[in-house]
Amino acid sequence: MNLKELAAHIAAEFQKNYGRAPRWIAAAPGRVNVIGEHTDYNDGFVLPMAIEFYTVMAADKRPDGAGIVTLRSTSQPDTATLDLAQTIKPAPPKWGNYPRGVFAGFQARGVNPGGLDVLVHSTVPLGSGLSSSAALEVCTATLIEAVTGKAIDAEEKALLAQKAEHDFAGVPCGIMDQFISALGREGHLLLLDCRTRKTELVPMSDPSVALLIINTNVKHELSGGEYAERRAQCEEAAAKLGVKSLRDVTADQLERGKAKLSEVVFRRARHVIGEIERTLHAAEGIRQSNWPTVGQFMYASHYALRDDYEVSCPELDAVVEIAEDIGYKGGVYGCRMTGGGFGGCCVALVKADAVESISKKIASDYKAKTGIEATIFSSRPAAGATIIKS
Repeated sequence: MNLKELAAHIAAEFQKNYGRAPRWIAAAPGRVNVIGEHTDYNDGFVLPMAIEFYTVMAADKRPDGAGIVTLRSTSQPDTATLDLAQTIKPAPPKWGNYPRGVFAGFQARGVNPGGLDVLVHSTVPLGSGLSSSAALEVCTATLIEAVTGKAIDAEEKALLAQKAEHDFAGVPCGIMDQFISALGREGHLLLLDCRTRKTELVPMSDPSVALLIINTNVKHELSGGEYAERRAQCEEAAAKLGVKSLRDVTADQLERGKAKLSEVVFRRARHVIGEIERTLHAAEGIRQSNWPTVGQFMYASHYALRDDYEVSCPELDAVVEIAEDIGYKGGVYGCRMTGGGFGGCCVALVKADAVESISKKIASDYKAKTGIEATIFSSRPAAGATIIKS
């Protein structure tokens, strides 16, 4: 569904739930990271895009005038409530803590939207690494802006949403997901410098290409704290090389300092330093519509994530191998895992007129290799958070 259809759908659902029409409707998109993986906590660059899958929220003032917010979801059985007269704290149900944290962020700024009845609906696939949580947070903030008429700076909104995830959901996420959901623009990717928070819109309006998102429908449960371990290894490399973060190290400097690092820590650093460089080169390739070059950087990113960073898995590797087999002649420029790893999604840069044939081929070959059905969809770069009805 496009945004107009989603707005009509949630308005009808709100009417069913609350017996009246909503006064406000807001939306915020999920995202896919085109390139720049595990660079964010190393002060590097990322290149995400907003996708055409959204969280939408509809709201109206409570008829009884009470300062209570009631949050219902079309996909969750439990209702969340919060009292705006009290200090807002985390509470069950779990899903309600994402919007709860955003209301708390506005409360801390002295902004009170008053009692509301709210309904949430999302087309962002849950648990697929496409940032359904950031979409929910940024959508909540955008809804509060609509209700109060008090807009805040888009960057401040993204940081408020990130803080909500840290403090209320207990997830120490970086800034990428909230930034692209808040600042995304149709037909553009967002080059984000995670050190300075400086953003640059990178046009991607060439109708001859599209991005395919292939959900492996696999998430490997890991017991060894792999993410924390990777982060610690990066910090160890930076300390031994005498810099604040791996952002400050060139490939030559890493090579010269190789003797100071264990073999594993060297490989972790090699991925990060290479990935920061690949991300900047890929952004330049996209600006010039040099799709074969962008595709090669995507493949190189995947190999480094697989071999040096060791965060891939057999299912992600299978998708990339299938994409390589289809190749440039079959319409695939490049493919890589996207997100934290160990499952989730791959992203492929493909010729727009071959989307259907490529999707069918990947789906059938992936099923044959793994026995698992993949979920595949294409997206153009979508708009960021928006108020649909105010």
